Amino acid sequence: MIRFRCVAAFVVLVGFLLGLWPVSAFGPKRYHEGETQKGDASWYGADFQGKTTADGEKFDKNQLTAAHRHLPFNSIVKVTNLSNGNSVEVRINDRGPYESGRIIDVSEAAADILQMKKAGIVRVEIEVIQLGSPGRGNSG
Repeated sequence: MIRFRCVAAFVVLVGFLLGLWPVSAFGPKRYHEGETQKGDASWYGADFQGKTTADGEKFDKNQLTAAHRHLPFNSIVKVTNLSNGNSVEVRINDRGPYESGRIIDVSEAAADILQMKKAGIVRVEIEVIQLGSPGRGNSG
């Protein structure tokens, strides 16, 4: 039994070192201010107007808000459209997107500033400006 545990621990360790199992698979990732991430962004608007977001507030397509899978609610992130350099600061108040490769889903107002509505999905960089305070709904 001890030999089995040693082999299992070794396999897990090698998996981490090779990147086969992300650390976040065993708990929420810890973010820090100034951290950046690159990936695809999408946007949402009228279809969600007035619906309840994951943090409990009503979605307003005219506010500068966004959905992120794990960042704490009320975090402020700067989103930069890498194809045109436009950027906007948004507040995280929802969860998602859940499509592979997408890292953030911005409101229609933010999409207007980023000039991404026609394309629908654009490559962006996000930078954590301020982490939200721990509290209701902040688990990732």
